[in-house]
Amino acid sequence: MRSSKLVVPVILLLVTACGAPAAGRESKEPESALVGVTMPTTTSQRWTSDGENIKRDLESRGHRVDLQYAQNDVPNQIRQVESQIRAGAKLLIIASVDGSALTQPLLMAAEAGIPVIAYDRLLRGSPNVDYYATFENFRVGIYQAESLLSGLGLRNVDGSPGAAAGPFNVELFAGSADDNNSVFFFNGAMSVLKPYIDDGKLVVRSGQTDFQAVTTLRWDGETARKRMEEILTTAYRRNKVNGVLSPYDGISLGILTALKNNGYGPAFPVVTGQDAELPSVKSIIAGEQYSTIYKDTRELATATASMAEAVLKGRTPPQLNNLNDYENGVKIVPAFLLNPVSVDKSNYHKVLVESGYYTDDQLR
Repeated sequence: MRSSKLVVPVILLLVTACGAPAAGRESKEPESALVGVTMPTTTSQRWTSDGENIKRDLESRGHRVDLQYAQNDVPNQIRQVESQIRAGAKLLIIASVDGSALTQPLLMAAEAGIPVIAYDRLLRGSPNVDYYATFENFRVGIYQAESLLSGLGLRNVDGSPGAAAGPFNVELFAGSADDNNSVFFFNGAMSVLKPYIDDGKLVVRSGQTDFQAVTTLRWDGETARKRMEEILTTAYRRNKVNGVLSPYDGISLGILTALKNNGYGPAFPVVTGQDAELPSVKSIIAGEQYSTIYKDTRELATATASMAEAVLKGRTPPQLNNLNDYENGVKIVPAFLLNPVSVDKSNYHKVLVESGYYTDDQLR
């Protein structure tokens, strides 16, 4: 285990409560209420699993579900949400393509008295967001950075200084700038890495350390591959890169492709990731990608469905455990946060297989 501690994902207990939803937005719907669920894309294993898990959980509670995938197209997602509103949805669960692009359909939902739960990605720039369900995203970044340092030998598992002295050459990648989570991931990671960069133990030879310079639009692996190829060509003609902070498994695989294309392997730099997607877990087992962050989307789907159930009955969701940190530019959105877990070759079986998330056969 490369993080400072293993936190098993559990649905957190209520630590505080908030007031009722805004006036005019309470509803007491029958069990057969229609719930609109929109996810960003089917190109990521993570989002297909999220959508299927939410749909299954809501249907088990007697609700009807309209599940849509926007294929990373903002106008398409706007049309999908508006269609769900017109179809009579009594609640919307939205994982946005662009968290700031849904202001108009959210206003349309508010005018129809339809509550909205933002799923994993915060909906920004609108007062018409009732609740937010996600993971401890700043902690995700911390765990990624700690894993990078442990892989390089600068830090031990217990947090004490490692045997390696450095300096090590590293490069930084962030997620899509239109996803609010990207900032939390990056800031969490930099809260750990910046002191090592400042004292010269980590060297970013490309010079690209600002968030806007290292973002990856739509979390796209091919975009990441091209950027990594360019960095290797311009900054590493006489040097080797030792580690790469990657915020997501799809980006990690793009980075690894660029490294392979430039002569790296069979020993690879320390490359982090997130979401424990099947190809990346296999890559970790094979000794290529170093680590990932496991976020049990089964738990998040269950918690979100429970939140939806409470809201449909006109109640405040009892799961809420953060009322202060998720400001969307207009309001602070009451949130429920789950804990992530850092995974590498040493603990993948315990965390992923013994929990039933994957089987041994899937990982062969």
